[in-house]
Amino acid sequence: MYFNSIDFAIFLPIVFLLYWFVFNKNIKTQNFLILIVSYIFYSFWDWRFLSLIFISTIVDYFIGINLSKSDSNKIRKRLLILSLLVNLSILGFFKYFNFFVDNFVQTFNFFGYNLDSISLSIILPVGISFYTFQTLSYTIDVYKNKIKSSDNFLEFASFVSFFPQLVAGPIERASNLLPQFSKARKFDYYNAVLGLRQILWGLFKKIVIADNCAEQVNLIFSQHNDLSGSTLLLGAFFFAFQIYGDFSGYSDIAIGVSRLFGFNLKLNFNYPYFSRDIAEFWRRWHISLSTWFRDYLYIPLGGSKVSKSRLIFNVLVVFLVSAFWHGANWTFIAWGLLNALFILPSFFLNKNRMNLDIVAKDSKLLNFKEFINIVFTFFLICLTWIFFRAENITQALEIFGNIFSNSILTIPYYLGIGHTYSLIVLIVFFIVIEWLGRREEFAIHSILKNHTQIRILFYYLIIALIILFPGNEQEFIYFQF
Repeated sequence: MYFNSIDFAIFLPIVFLLYWFVFNKNIKTQNFLILIVSYIFYSFWDWRFLSLIFISTIVDYFIGINLSKSDSNKIRKRLLILSLLVNLSILGFFKYFNFFVDNFVQTFNFFGYNLDSISLSIILPVGISFYTFQTLSYTIDVYKNKIKSSDNFLEFASFVSFFPQLVAGPIERASNLLPQFSKARKFDYYNAVLGLRQILWGLFKKIVIADNCAEQVNLIFSQHNDLSGSTLLLGAFFFAFQIYGDFSGYSDIAIGVSRLFGFNLKLNFNYPYFSRDIAEFWRRWHISLSTWFRDYLYIPLGGSKVSKSRLIFNVLVVFLVSAFWHGANWTFIAWGLLNALFILPSFFLNKNRMNLDIVAKDSKLLNFKEFINIVFTFFLICLTWIFFRAENITQALEIFGNIFSNSILTIPYYLGIGHTYSLIVLIVFFIVIEWLGRREEFAIHSILKNHTQIRILFYYLIIALIILFPGNEQEFIYFQF
């Protein structure tokens, strides 16, 4: 079930009314409803994979309880390893089996040994990377005594399967979301209105920005051999806004829907394209995953308080694992390595935490240096997105070859370019609204707060743009992860 579908437009009001007017007698009945509707929500993709969510829920629930009961370090380590093995084995089989088998066969064939591929047509369960990492963080935190284990199966099962963020995040920590299932929730009108605003802005990002950009990206990447470097760079520019509108739009809708039910999810995107360097970008992009890798991989490896050679190793490991998390394709590996290459200089120069506040926090406009830094950082990010979007390494390298050629100086042109003019206007409008709202949790959080009538007209404008510029409906990009 897509957030931007008619099915969800019917589903959400029904669940909302049941939640606040029928199942509102106590927390247990509300949690029970959340669990049931979450499983229904997921079953719209494939009901068979509900069993995988249930397995992760059962395994980590009982491992968490036994971790809390045991004082033996040996037993606790074994329990943690069991959780890691079960969850990562399921994730690895469904996500990476074909990748490793196909590359194994190709390697032997390269050396003259003919092997037949035994890869299977394995369907990737939607959201498996997200809920797997969510349950793993719970087990690890219980093991480290950072949180107490849950002794309420209904609350824990609801936490794992919570439908707004089940299939594409944010990846919630148990320390934030799980306690909210045990507290009484009362309807908050202001929070609900805030949630509706965030849903509206998320739909605008997805339907108007991402889906329209996707049409142009698909055209440009499909014709990449015949296009100039300037046109291909334009395609990378459009993909940058496609993936941002798509993924941050999903997060906005998920957070907004959660507000309607009295839950507060963590911020997942913090205006990443206003970043002044790559390190700042990764603090602002997909925050729930970046901080997951920081806390459970980078810091345990020693973080930045190590030798220079070990620092290089730690950064490479984090970005390679992040690349594998995104998918079983060499393009993701190249994307991860390129990001590592771009970010390492800031670590060597001790400038990786130089830009912690939002740009131009106390002023309306950028200064020249900030402008140049943002443009340069965005250019580097666009280059990395080429590998992320490309179907294979060959296509990505061909695109890079054309971009870094004399044709980069030509005027962009391709069949269908006439549709880009209105899209560029929409992107400029989007950037302006994001800039004006960059100090807020989401761009239209408090827009025109002192001008009620104009603010309402602005909301009507957003709705009109969604109706007038819907683009061809595209699946959310991160459903494949």
